[in-house]
Amino acid sequence: MVRIRIVPARELGIMKTNLAPLRATGVGVFLRRRLLGAAMTLLVSTFLVFSSLYLAGDPLRSLSRGRTLTPEMELALREQYHLDDPFMTQYFRWLGDLLQGNLGQSLFYDDSVTNLIAQRLPITFQLAAYAGVLVVVGGVGLGILAGLRRGLADRVIVTGTTVFMATPTFVSSIALLAVFSVWLGWFPTRGAGEGFLNTIWHLTLPALALALASLAVVSRITRASVRTELASEHVQTAESRGIPYGKTVRRHVVRNAMIPISTVVGISFASLVVLTAIVEQAFGINGLGNALVQAASYNDFPVVQGIAIIYVVIFVLINNVVDLSYGFLDPRVRLGGSK
Repeated sequence: MVRIRIVPARELGIMKTNLAPLRATGVGVFLRRRLLGAAMTLLVSTFLVFSSLYLAGDPLRSLSRGRTLTPEMELALREQYHLDDPFMTQYFRWLGDLLQGNLGQSLFYDDSVTNLIAQRLPITFQLAAYAGVLVVVGGVGLGILAGLRRGLADRVIVTGTTVFMATPTFVSSIALLAVFSVWLGWFPTRGAGEGFLNTIWHLTLPALALALASLAVVSRITRASVRTELASEHVQTAESRGIPYGKTVRRHVVRNAMIPISTVVGISFASLVVLTAIVEQAFGINGLGNALVQAASYNDFPVVQGIAIIYVVIFVLINNVVDLSYGFLDPRVRLGGSK
């Protein structure tokens, strides 16, 4: 007869399972994969951005902005930009300069591209950050309210966000300027202002015009996520156990709905940075987007390439921040990082 002896867990030394190494391994793999993916994305993007100079036609014609060049001027441009070198040699030289912070010389602004970006990036970042705050506070707040409260509040929010989603950014800019600047005179029509409070005053209308469409999208996604979580089994179980409604909403509804919300917020903020070009043109703000539009109209390719690289870096950073936020919102993402 076979005897089976049950060995206590403490004799085997596995009374307590230490999950710290597993978590550390999952987080490490998760971070390494994200960093490797970001590096590959940036490398491919730099190649595409550099190739755009050649996809637009003759690089020499683009650099000369269509002007007729003397043989001496043509030779000087070819030597300055190494146009007679093989394509990959030119790319790696440009990439090396890029890694050293040298983005070339602007053909229109008579300044280095690095200085131009350094001067205009702060105002664009302030405008996008202001709009991002409006998107997060307004979009998530209205979405949660519409998801929890059925009836008139839900219908009003759904109708309003539908209108905002269907309205282009330049139309919102013109409408806000006409009503709040020209008609009512509450806000200035142009410029970014100086000083903290004055800048906030000047950027309120541009930030609102920039945020309306994204705010509507975030609100609709938040509403749908909250409704999905309200109908889930764990929320119904919490309610049946007598857990207070407010506590159930905070711990089980809003928290579990944050993963899709954080995704759309990240995508929205990335799109805000690009859409600043439209708003800066409408409100006369000398930001990065305004410089991009002017550089493209004057075939100032060094500036276009430099700003495009900045946009790519911003997109990659935002996407990685969103991916990392999943690990804080859902521990399964961290533990599953090694799979």
